[in-house]
Amino acid sequence: MSKRVLMKGNEAFAEAAMRGGCRYYFGYPITPQNEIPEYMSRELPKRDGYFIQAESELAAVYMAYGAGAAGGRVFITSSSPGIALMQEGFSFMCSAQVPTVALTVSRCGPGIGGIQPGQADYFQVTRGGGNGDYKVPVFAPSTIQEGVDLVYECMDLSDEYRNPMFIFTDGLLGQMMEPVRLPEQRKLIEPHEIRGLKPWALTGYGSDDSKRNSITSLRIQPEVLEKHVEALFEKYAKAERELVRYESIGVEDADVVIVAFGTVARITKEAIEILAEQGIKAGLIRPISLWPYPYAAFDKITSKTKVVISAELSMGQMIQDVQLGINGRFPVKLLSRTGGVVPTAVEIAERTKKILEEMGG
Repeated sequence: MSKRVLMKGNEAFAEAAMRGGCRYYFGYPITPQNEIPEYMSRELPKRDGYFIQAESELAAVYMAYGAGAAGGRVFITSSSPGIALMQEGFSFMCSAQVPTVALTVSRCGPGIGGIQPGQADYFQVTRGGGNGDYKVPVFAPSTIQEGVDLVYECMDLSDEYRNPMFIFTDGLLGQMMEPVRLPEQRKLIEPHEIRGLKPWALTGYGSDDSKRNSITSLRIQPEVLEKHVEALFEKYAKAERELVRYESIGVEDADVVIVAFGTVARITKEAIEILAEQGIKAGLIRPISLWPYPYAAFDKITSKTKVVISAELSMGQMIQDVQLGINGRFPVKLLSRTGGVVPTAVEIAERTKKILEEMGG
């Protein structure tokens, strides 16, 4: 097992992508993810990879589209407004079934907003801002180590599903430092190996000129497009069966269940300890996959629970999925901060206690 090394989140995510086989990175500077393109620009060329700073986020996502269509392992990153500019490209890549791994280090908005951490991009990454029927699996780590592991794994998953994969982090995870164990370096795919490993890729003419590939998202005939979209949704159904992930703590006998992801989840764990000292049993459901969402996790909540709380760095977006998971069985309340303000564990504990008192608990 490798030794743990102290790394900043953004740099650890970049390192994980390279160790996962990334050879192509396209990006554009935006706070708070700037350490990723900086790190990739320095380290990727040392490993026989290619770094290009694009002229915009829109250009970056279409460079990723091209490199991925040619069979390359691609990593792209940005932050909230930059991801907004990339949404059209994600729709194109889903339709054309081009793999890539995208990571957002989210900040607060709307608009330019601020550079502090936020989670108000939940709808952006789970519902998508591109056009048409498409889905992108989204994973939300709560530690740098988990982020490293997810980036590394998603380099394989994106190829397996022939679909973009999203990692949703925030400014705190990107900028903080933690000890991590880095995974082993995967063997890089050489250009001459692409045709055998990815027979769908655009590799030019081979020995059999009749097997020239074509990748497109344009399908003029309605019946043809309908069958294509239906085939995509068969793949998404597979993702819903195989990619659901969550952590559940003390839910079965909890007075209150808090649902939180990412940075808020790690703060909530400390808040649960504070509540326990006051005689309040609080449980936690931490979605790791934001899509597909772990609705089944809510089946473990028992009649002892008086209220379920969605804790978010937004005015309430994940709460819609929490309500779907609860399906009317329990009251659902929102505990939120926004604008870049991050609650402390004490604040979460106090506000949870207040909500319980209001519910007659």
